[in-house]
Amino acid sequence: METTAGPPMTLFRIEDFIDRQRIAPIHIRVLVLCTVMMFIDGFDVFMVGKIAPAIAAGFGETPAAMTIVFVLQQLGLAVGAFAMTPLSDRWGRRRMLVIASVLFGVMMIASVFVHSLLQLAILRGLSGVFLASVLPTALALVGEVTPRHRRASFITIALAGYSAGAAAGAAVAAWLIDLYGWESGFWIGGVLPLVCVPLILWLVPESLQYMVTRNRDNPAIARTLRRFEPALALTGNERFEVGDGSAKSGKASVMEIFTDGRARTTIILWACCLLSMGNIALLAAWLPTFFQEMGGIPIQLFAISAMIAFGGGVAGTLVAGVLMDRFGASRTIIAFYVGLAVALVALGQVPFAHAGFNLLLIAWAFLQSGGQAGLNTLIVQLYPASARSTGLGWAGGAGRIGGVISPVLGGLAVSSHLSLGMTLLLVGLVPLGVALLVLCLRKGAERPAPAMAAA
Repeated sequence: METTAGPPMTLFRIEDFIDRQRIAPIHIRVLVLCTVMMFIDGFDVFMVGKIAPAIAAGFGETPAAMTIVFVLQQLGLAVGAFAMTPLSDRWGRRRMLVIASVLFGVMMIASVFVHSLLQLAILRGLSGVFLASVLPTALALVGEVTPRHRRASFITIALAGYSAGAAAGAAVAAWLIDLYGWESGFWIGGVLPLVCVPLILWLVPESLQYMVTRNRDNPAIARTLRRFEPALALTGNERFEVGDGSAKSGKASVMEIFTDGRARTTIILWACCLLSMGNIALLAAWLPTFFQEMGGIPIQLFAISAMIAFGGGVAGTLVAGVLMDRFGASRTIIAFYVGLAVALVALGQVPFAHAGFNLLLIAWAFLQSGGQAGLNTLIVQLYPASARSTGLGWAGGAGRIGGVISPVLGGLAVSSHLSLGMTLLLVGLVPLGVALLVLCLRKGAERPAPAMAAA
C-alpha cells in the first residue's frame, strides 16, 4: 500500500515569537491587571499590621494579643507558597489567579463577621494560603507575555503595584478607622479581587509557555498566538517549543529548581528570602505598634508619615530594575540591603518630630522595596518556564517561614519593653545577613553551571 507523507513540521519557538513583538494593547492589559492584582495582594497582606492596635482594641485586647493573628497569617502564607504556587505550573497562570482571587476575597469579607481574635487569626491563616500564590503567578505571567526588551521594566512595574498596595493600608489607618472601624480594610480587601475575576477571564490570555510545556498540541495555542498577532499565518504543521528547549508534555516537576546546577543557587535564594521577607513581615506587623508603644506615637499619626514613604517604596522597586540592568544584580542588591540596615538603625535614633525622620522613612521604604524587588526579579530570570512559578513561590515560601517566626519576636520586643532604638538596631542586623548571602551567591556565579549561565 502506498502512503503519502504529510508536510514537514515547522519549528515554532514561542519565546522567539514573544520577543519580536512590539508592545501592544494585550501586553498593557496583562500588565495593568497583574499590577492591580499585585496591589490587592500587597494591601491584603500588610493592611492588618497597619491597623493592629485598632483591631486589638475592637476585641478588648492589648496589641501584644495580635501575635496569634500575625503568626497564623504568615503560616498560611508559607503553606500557600509551597502548596499553591506549584499549581500555577500545573493548572495555568490565569486559572490560578482566578481561583486565588475568589477564595481569598471571600475569606477577607468573612473576616468582618468574626467574634474573637482567634477566629480572625484562623481566617487570616486560610486567606494567606491563597494570597501567597498571587505574586509568583502574576510575575510569571507578566514575564512570559512580555518581550525581552521590556521584560525587566514590566516586572518591576508589577512589583511596584505590590509596594503600593502594601503602603495603601496606611490610608485605612489614617482616615477610615475612625469613620468605619477596622472592618473597612477587610471590606476593601475582599471586594476588589472579586471585581477583578471577570476582567481576568475576559482580558488576560494564558501563558503560551505554560500551554506548550503542558501540551504542545493544544489547539488553544494557535488562538492565543493570534491574540498577540491577529495577522499571524499558521499552517497547522507547527511544532511549538519554548525558547529554552524545555517544552515537554506532562506534569511540571518541583525538582527542576534543584537540578541542572540550580541546587546551590536555590538554597542561597531561600536563605535570602527567609531573612528579607521575615524582616518585612516583622516591620509590617509591628512597626506602627513599636512607635506607639515604645515611642508614644499614635498609629493614625504614624500612618500619615508611612503614606509619605509610599513614594519611596514604589521608586525603590522601579529603580532596582534599572540599576540591576546597568550594574549587575548582585552589586545592586547588596547595596540596597546595606543601605537598609543603616536606615533602620537611624529610624530608632532620630526623633519622630525631626524634619529628617520622614526622609529616613522614605529611604527605608525605598531600600526595603528595592532590595526585595531585586531578589524577586533575579528569581524570575533564573528558572525555566516550566518551574518559574514554583521557583519564585518556593523562595517566597522560605521567606514566609521567616515571617512565621518574626512576628513572635516582635511581640516579645513589645512585651519586654525594649527601647525603640535597641529594637530597630537588632532589626537592622538582618539585612546585613542578606547582603552577605548575596555576596556568596555572586562568588558562586563566577563559575556558573551551564543551566545558570544564561541568567
